Amino acid sequence: MKIILADDHNVLRKGLIMILEKAFPSAEIEEVSEGTDLIKKVMKQKWDIIISDISMPGLSGIDAIKQIKDISPHIPILVLSTHAPEQYALRAIRAGASGYLTKESAPEELLTAINTLLRGKKYITPEVAEILAEAYGDDFEKAPHEQLSDREFQVLQLIIKGKTISEISEALSLSVNTISTYKARILSKMHVHNNAELIKYAIDNNLM
Repeated sequence: MKIILADDHNVLRKGLIMILEKAFPSAEIEEVSEGTDLIKKVMKQKWDIIISDISMPGLSGIDAIKQIKDISPHIPILVLSTHAPEQYALRAIRAGASGYLTKESAPEELLTAINTLLRGKKYITPEVAEILAEAYGDDFEKAPHEQLSDREFQVLQLIIKGKTISEISEALSLSVNTISTYKARILSKMHVHNNAELIKYAIDNNLM
């Protein structure tokens, strides 16, 4: 079995590898720290499962999932994120992920999720199931932040963390002008006028 782990936190990767090596002694496990490197690995080799973070330098986890599904539609992807499910789970599942867990999940749940995906099934926690039910219900009306594109939502997350336009530009490897355009779209779509109002919205909607 071949497993690839994508996360930009070295200590976390090493801890996960220890868990995986104990659970799957014969598995071949490789690690990358950026979305672009993950794509390169997927293009070169076949993998049985991918375990990926959402927030990585350069290419985001969501964008990486979409590209992977174009390259290898049947490969299962488990998202393991610091973000609460209500922030990114729906976007990850829509992009093509087969499961979503937070990094606070117990090792036992991680292994259960991996084994579920390896059997060709999706791993949906009760919390994520509720989010999906609300999103696809007949009476569902999109919240303002759900109307953002994946890239706009990624920029929003960085803005509410206090990052400047220049810092976001560097983090996402995009120009300052591009980030400024994204910010303008975010403010317009969310019907707010400044960062303070964005942060208030984020707090009220559990996005921080």
